Amino acid sequence: MTPLDYEFLRKLLKERSGLDLSSDKQYLVESRLVPLARKAALQGIPELVQKMKAGGEALITEVVEAMTTNETFFFRDKIPFDHLRETILPALVQARASRQTLRIWCAASSTGQEPYSVAMCVKEFAGLAGWRVEILATDLSQEVLEKSKAGIYSQFEVQRGLPIQMLVKYFTQIGELWQLNPDIRAMVQHRQLNLLQDFSHLGKFDVIFCRNVLIYFDQGTKTAIFERLARMIEPDGVLTLGAAESVVGISEAFKPYLDRRGLYRPNAEGSVRADAKGLLTRALRAVAAG
Repeated sequence: MTPLDYEFLRKLLKERSGLDLSSDKQYLVESRLVPLARKAALQGIPELVQKMKAGGEALITEVVEAMTTNETFFFRDKIPFDHLRETILPALVQARASRQTLRIWCAASSTGQEPYSVAMCVKEFAGLAGWRVEILATDLSQEVLEKSKAGIYSQFEVQRGLPIQMLVKYFTQIGELWQLNPDIRAMVQHRQLNLLQDFSHLGKFDVIFCRNVLIYFDQGTKTAIFERLARMIEPDGVLTLGAAESVVGISEAFKPYLDRRGLYRPNAEGSVRADAKGLLTRALRAVAAG
């Protein structure tokens, strides 16, 4: 792969997915795209790039999906799901008692282990019996969403983070594979979504899981996404980030929960300031454009 090919791929991936590759990540690109080139009957990455430049939109989609498919497993990091059971759901059951509905969004949901972990937590939470709980799973990749919809996992996948009692209770064995039971699969809706694009049409949520995806974006992109997420969440809602992620020093749209690592509340004052700053920036750009 030539330096020019790598720069083309870096720019393309940032524009299409927000993935911000540093100059030393050529090995990662090669490990994921060489197999894709072979699958397309191409000799290597230079030929892959040439075909993309010639207008291979379907190939571009495959490249973006190959580079943005990230690792996931059931009850990943454990602590966010403890927070969901012990802090988030009890508080929302009280706050939503009159309407008895909850909306939960798992952004960048990959092959479904996170939204289905959330679904199992909801199923086990006695206070939600009879409630309408919507769980939305979104991802850039249609391929991983199709796997998530099927809810079929290998022995290796169900052994990673999934308690044995939940495996027995919520899965059915099919040969060497395991499939989530229909009642759990029915709790999760799937939709393809690019976090770089407008997602206001999804409506308001009580809980948003946006974990282990923002680490791949540059700071400006993170700030913009946080500000848009803040408009999608109820004033008393909760944002859950990954263990290596934080809003601190990036956005004032959210503020950390005290003593609850990884949880954030909407910050009304910060959102107002962010909106005002955004309006000013757009106005200045319009003036500069003449």
